[in-house]
Amino acid sequence: MSTTALNHRIRLGSRPHGEPTGSDFLHDAVAVPSPGPGQVLLRTRYISLDPYVRGRMSDAKSYAAPMEVGDVVVGGTVSEVVESGAEEFTAGEIVLSYGGWQEYSLEPAERLRRLDPDAAPVTTALGVLGMPGFTAYAGLLAIGKPQPGETVAVAAATGPVGSAVGQIAKLQGARTVGIAGGERKIAHLRELGFDEALDHRAPDLPGRLEQAAPDGIDVYFENVGGPVWDAVLPQLNEFARVPVCGLAANYNATSLPEGPDRSGQLMGAVLSKSLTLRGFIQREFVSSMFSDFLRDMTQWVASGEVTYTEDITEGLDNAPDAFVGMLRGDNFGKAIIKVS
Repeated sequence: MSTTALNHRIRLGSRPHGEPTGSDFLHDAVAVPSPGPGQVLLRTRYISLDPYVRGRMSDAKSYAAPMEVGDVVVGGTVSEVVESGAEEFTAGEIVLSYGGWQEYSLEPAERLRRLDPDAAPVTTALGVLGMPGFTAYAGLLAIGKPQPGETVAVAAATGPVGSAVGQIAKLQGARTVGIAGGERKIAHLRELGFDEALDHRAPDLPGRLEQAAPDGIDVYFENVGGPVWDAVLPQLNEFARVPVCGLAANYNATSLPEGPDRSGQLMGAVLSKSLTLRGFIQREFVSSMFSDFLRDMTQWVASGEVTYTEDITEGLDNAPDAFVGMLRGDNFGKAIIKVS
């Protein structure tokens, strides 16, 4: 690799207060490093934009260590091997990596997964055949456990996790209710085969949800929280299961919501209906379920039983704006940056 080559990066400039702004990100360029023994130098082709990254920008205690101010913004990547100090990889191969928001990354070989561009578009490793798809698969099947004839509801239902949840639930014989924002997304839910599609921006979501699920909800896959959860809770059946994957409505919150404390109402419903609310991070299921996921999801995608949508933005410099838009729900499908 030429010693004059530069690695353009986007780093965390400051911890956001509320919605991230341009000043929370730093753009710079440094010399491209050379790999040592066991390391691989990668050129980033695609970057995954995911809601969990907003949590990593905060120093609040969570399931993963926060980024430090000055760190390259984290994220999954599809990359090309440029130079290898490890026997397992050679220049030109395409790998799934975790290089973050930068043009080049230096990573240990054991963290990489080789991709076959002839088997599926490589971007699917960031979406339906990657972490979001696995999150849907593991959370729904291991925690939600939908049975034929049951009703499964999911919010953010056109996103990479929610859309996979709905389609997998249909394959299990369940009836599906998708909740999303805007007419375009509602139309897409019908294209995906959801039995009911509700716009959370329209008035009277609780009433419309009750009509869409007249027999109640047996599994609710939680991606959002906020007013959608408020509408769902009264509709949960006895013994309903709630895999809690994300709470996107709260990610930019700077204070607790106004109004009465409703924790008593929640705990009362948990007790009286014997509800199961189970938070999870997909990594806990990797050892037991990931190989099954790759087998099943690869087959479903190849057969057309599961389809996916990608929202690809061109250019590394556009990552901050695309990321903020994704947190607002502006994206249509899996949000990805194509690095120019």
